[in-house]
Amino acid sequence: MAFSIADDDLDDDFAEAHEINVTPFIDVMLVLLIIFMVAAPLSTVDLPVDLPTSTATPQKKPDKPTYLSIKSDLTLALGENPIKRAELIGALDALPDLGHDQYLFLRADRAVPYGELMAVMELLRQGGYTRVKLVALEGVAAAAPGPAGEIAKP
Repeated sequence: MAFSIADDDLDDDFAEAHEINVTPFIDVMLVLLIIFMVAAPLSTVDLPVDLPTSTATPQKKPDKPTYLSIKSDLTLALGENPIKRAELIGALDALPDLGHDQYLFLRADRAVPYGELMAVMELLRQGGYTRVKLVALEGVAAAAPGPAGEIAKP
């Protein structure tokens, strides 16, 4: 409880100050801000995959998506764990959150050849995983490459 002493008071009684002290509230908010700033990067998939961009309308993703990544060196990663191609279907079957009727999100680095991407998708199809969604970055797509892989200049 705070009191105020004023010069214009003729009596010696102390009056209450009717002000709210917001300093503790600001301190708590700053601590929460720092916690969220540190924790936010930890909640994302942290594999260095250079995804292509897409102008398609983003769709809602499930609460716990299962990501299969093809990195630029053509190695596979299930979530953030590296995995060999021969063990891929067994590892997918062992996941409790993923069934054959749920979507598997496939992320491929921009440098991955189309043939390698199709080989992984064929491997998934043979294992019974036919519901595959391709992941891309949101944004404006890059200019279409011309003959011999050159980017057309306007």
